[in-house]
Amino acid sequence: MVDAIFGHPRLAAIYDVLDSDRSDLDAYLGITWEFAARRVLDIGCGTGVFALLLADRGIEVVGVDPAQASLDVARAKPGGDRVRWIHGDATALPPLQADLATMTGNVAQAVADPQVWRTTLRASHAALQPGGHLVFETRDPARRAWEEWNRDATHRVTDVPGVGAVENWVEVTDVDGPLVTFRWTFVFTTDGARLTSDSTLRFRSREEVEADLLDAGFTVDDVRDAPDRPGREFVFVARKPGGAQRIRR
Repeated sequence: MVDAIFGHPRLAAIYDVLDSDRSDLDAYLGITWEFAARRVLDIGCGTGVFALLLADRGIEVVGVDPAQASLDVARAKPGGDRVRWIHGDATALPPLQADLATMTGNVAQAVADPQVWRTTLRASHAALQPGGHLVFETRDPARRAWEEWNRDATHRVTDVPGVGAVENWVEVTDVDGPLVTFRWTFVFTTDGARLTSDSTLRFRSREEVEADLLDAGFTVDDVRDAPDRPGREFVFVARKPGGAQRIRR
């Protein structure tokens, strides 16, 4: 099931405006440069913000996402024809020899089912050439980020060009061990339409993620801090063994 925030055409169309601060992608651009990646697989590419940043820099990009509405938004953007968009999850990929695979934002945590997560890691491994890297972030569960997900802390009204004012907020609806479920509410003031989107994220410990990566055939080269959320997230840098690493000094 695709969360409505990504899969509903009306919500996908305004997603970029409501989530306009993508400074988190600066670190991924730096990693792409660090590993001299020429072919990048963007898993969970959404509306294509990161994929298009890469394409603008002359990098060959494949973006895959299960939300058709988000891919429609991505394809319609300037430069959208320079990215190969695939509707599906990581298991839908054709044979690739990518230098780098990424899961930015909440993508890794949104793969909440343990079996699907293991399958995603194995599919990512298969899509990389030997020596290629998989990089993704996940929140440190010890920081209990979900305790800040409530209406008082998140409520805002955004003026969306061509749409009008949109009111939105998020509230946690359930916490079950490592699984946190929350609901986004969107109110379109022009016509009073009210849409909701439910999501569940899995909060994995550093040790759990490292074990999963090793089980999928990766080596864990580094676990970094997230520059945009220092002390709150892990950024995993995993490598498919073999081949020659290209590192730009």
